[in-house]
Amino acid sequence: MPGEIAVRGAGPVGCTLALLLHAAGKSVRLVERNAPQAKTPLRPIALSHASRLILERIGAWRGLDPTPIATIHISQQGAFGRTRLDAADAGVPALGYVVDYASLLRCLVSRLEASAIRIEAGAEGALLVVHAEGTSGALKEKSYAQEALVALVTTHPTAAHTAWERFTPEGPLALLPLGGRYCAVWGMHPERAQVLCGAPDAEFLAALADAFGGRAGEFVAVGERNCAPLSLRVRSSRVGVREAFVGNAAQTLHPVAGQGLNLGLRDAWDLAQVLQDAQDPGEARVLERFASMRRLDAMASVRITDFLAGAFLGANPAAGLMRGFGLTALDICLPARRFFARRMIYGTSALP
Repeated sequence: MPGEIAVRGAGPVGCTLALLLHAAGKSVRLVERNAPQAKTPLRPIALSHASRLILERIGAWRGLDPTPIATIHISQQGAFGRTRLDAADAGVPALGYVVDYASLLRCLVSRLEASAIRIEAGAEGALLVVHAEGTSGALKEKSYAQEALVALVTTHPTAAHTAWERFTPEGPLALLPLGGRYCAVWGMHPERAQVLCGAPDAEFLAALADAFGGRAGEFVAVGERNCAPLSLRVRSSRVGVREAFVGNAAQTLHPVAGQGLNLGLRDAWDLAQVLQDAQDPGEARVLERFASMRRLDAMASVRITDFLAGAFLGANPAAGLMRGFGLTALDICLPARRFFARRMIYGTSALP
């Protein structure tokens, strides 16, 4: 039956799901009303090792030029305590891989073309419509009253294979290595984000150095900058009548710990596995099985990122002391570090 499954949204999650379903022999069409933008803002993506495995399955990984993350260094500004996560501790070749969103999307679109999966304008007649098009008004929303300031930064020495997560009183600050430079993702009050986004380079670099310190080297230049509001959006149910919701259509997370797209790709993987042998992909029993599979992973990811987004805010010395003890305890306990790293990589279930 032509077009038995329609996937709405031609972003990374929608494209990945369409390719997984096509590889499983399903008749699938990708639905996207908006034409692709000629230029997209800088948006660094930290792909987990599990996401790499998924992209390898659809032949998309070899078209990327990612920067591997061998180590993640976690600390807090103005207080003691730090944790260092290593790929060897987690038993993987890299804890993650950093790519630019636009590069990832180009690679996936190329795989669509090679697989003869066309992007169409409508989903009429499909037995199942999968929503992967992004957020909608049906999601419950929590505003963090923050914006993420994203900037491409050059350091001396140049960035290698360490990612840095620095919790500051105004919000988390991540430095993700990408091609010898860092992509800074910095949560802060919207007014300050707008000021720093348009500030002279020297002023921005000074503020960044003040918040981060000198562990990553000297900040010597800054390129593209942009801002985006931060919020948590969660759909109460990820299935409906002949409908399923994946990626940002099901949940949108704070960028701390880089879980958003990785969670969405795990959504796509699990849905593709459920639909592989389903004669009627829109049957309620089939969709409930998918919802049940995703419930624990999604809930845990939402709670972890929501906790991290707020747990380090403020400059209370007593709270900073307690957080420092927590970071130190995690650092000296290898089993705990390994569990935390593998949870961030694989979610709550193992992937092949």
